[in-house]
Amino acid sequence: MISEKMEKAFNDQINKELYSEYLYLSMKGYFERLNLKGFVNWLDIQTKEEHAHAMGMYDYVHTRGGKVVLEAIDKPETDWASPVACFEQVLSHEEYVTSRINALLDVAEETKDRAATLFLNWYLKEQVEEEESAGGVLATLKLIGDDKKALLMFDKELATRVFNPPVIG
Repeated sequence: MISEKMEKAFNDQINKELYSEYLYLSMKGYFERLNLKGFVNWLDIQTKEEHAHAMGMYDYVHTRGGKVVLEAIDKPETDWASPVACFEQVLSHEEYVTSRINALLDVAEETKDRAATLFLNWYLKEQVEEEESAGGVLATLKLIGDDKKALLMFDKELATRVFNPPVIG
């Protein structure tokens, strides 16, 4: 059985994961307008991953006998000054999500919920990968600078990314 405190913490994080999905969907629209289909693909995959992360937590709460309470999702931004600015926000957001997963782990430790700790370790590992991936795209964009040919070549590279549904837990 999940504690009330742990249940509330998971519900808060489910909302944050759904916001992440919403944010990346908005960013996908930004790159659609720029006609950068590789970036669209990268963000489409991020959108799907964030949805899977939210649903993993949703299912976990129910499995542990808890109740999921969905809240309103904040409206994300819709425009960025540049692809670099957009990916600076991607990286910043992933770092924020990592801090949120760490806070969830703190609640699990405080409530001595070892099952939640075990479950959340997967998310922590995933966040390390998410930060590395976003940081890699950002670093390449900064290296490219104003070189439009290099940007188009990088866009083609991002188009090759494939969605692999995560096996959570």
